Amino acid sequence: MHIADMTMFYAPSSGGVRTYLDAKRRRLNATADIRHTLLVPGEAYTHHEDDHRVNVPAAPLPFSNGYRFPLTRRPWRRALRDVRPDLVEAGDPYMVGWAAIASARELDIPLVAFYHSDLPTMISNRLGNWSRPLINTYIKRLYAHYDRVLAPSNVMAQRLERLGIEHVRVQPLGVDLKTFHPSLRDASVKTELGLSEETRLLVFAGRGSQEKNLHVLLEAMRKLATGEHQPYHLLLVGSSMPTQVPDNVTVINHFCPTAEIARYFASSDALLHAGTQETFGLVVLEAMACGIPVVATRAGALAENVPEGCGMLCQPLDSEDMMQSILALFENDARKMGQKARAHVERHHDWNIVVQGVTHHYQELLGISTTARASVQHG
Repeated sequence: MHIADMTMFYAPSSGGVRTYLDAKRRRLNATADIRHTLLVPGEAYTHHEDDHRVNVPAAPLPFSNGYRFPLTRRPWRRALRDVRPDLVEAGDPYMVGWAAIASARELDIPLVAFYHSDLPTMISNRLGNWSRPLINTYIKRLYAHYDRVLAPSNVMAQRLERLGIEHVRVQPLGVDLKTFHPSLRDASVKTELGLSEETRLLVFAGRGSQEKNLHVLLEAMRKLATGEHQPYHLLLVGSSMPTQVPDNVTVINHFCPTAEIARYFASSDALLHAGTQETFGLVVLEAMACGIPVVATRAGALAENVPEGCGMLCQPLDSEDMMQSILALFENDARKMGQKARAHVERHHDWNIVVQGVTHHYQELLGISTTARASVQHG
């Protein structure tokens, strides 16, 4: 079984899409009777057989930290003719998605899409609500050509089904349980931040984009600064973060390597997330894998990923409720909640479990018996 993945969302600073693809291709290429090839944008057409990767020429996207935007289907169709997979999965709804449709039809192979981003919401946030019906129509037209559409959460699957898209399945994403681990807890992090040992350290990591609603976190921290309780401090890590913040907030305003993020997570006491439009919320599960609980909004996919006993959910866009949820978390046994959070991720979001689930979709579409699963060869 030869699987090809293709996407434009693969750059040095890429987030969840690249994490998913790298985790999947490592495991599939280590599995008996399965081969995986990754097609991603590059400067020129090059086939890296040792890395199971094909670079497809695409124009650089200015001010995008290394992304490239495909302008034509032709080189992607050529790449799939050269690779000749048994099944192709497309990871973005733009030119690559249409190229995958044409190639799957030409090669007579099954076609899968992974719906990583909520495109109608993302575009309407920038252009206004008038654009949503147009994008909904576009999405429905695109995915009508696919044999299966994978969505990372129930809330995203339901949105696709409401548009009339068929063959939608929920396929959660995973976490690297070795990279994100409670053993990375480092008491010196608080020292580096100039904090006392009794300060409760809260953390958020990601892009400081509008939909993350960081103003809610900042207002909650202002409220916490005035109460008679143990001190709280928030660490914001990532690009495009706010620069004017309360005294009990520290900002690391640049992209940090994964290992550094994992150290910050494991060394904090809880993760905060005020986003209302998350399609999955991988950062929440990464923090939970590090053994810390989560305070998040009851919106989007976050409500699915923070089960009872692993943290607290608060009302969207409500800094007062966010503050009260933080206090309630620590009035309970926050450390025990963190342990439950780690156990939940181990049971449901280990990448080995996730990739087995994805492989099951491929086997169904190819008519391969799933009674005898291939096993990953760990070295």
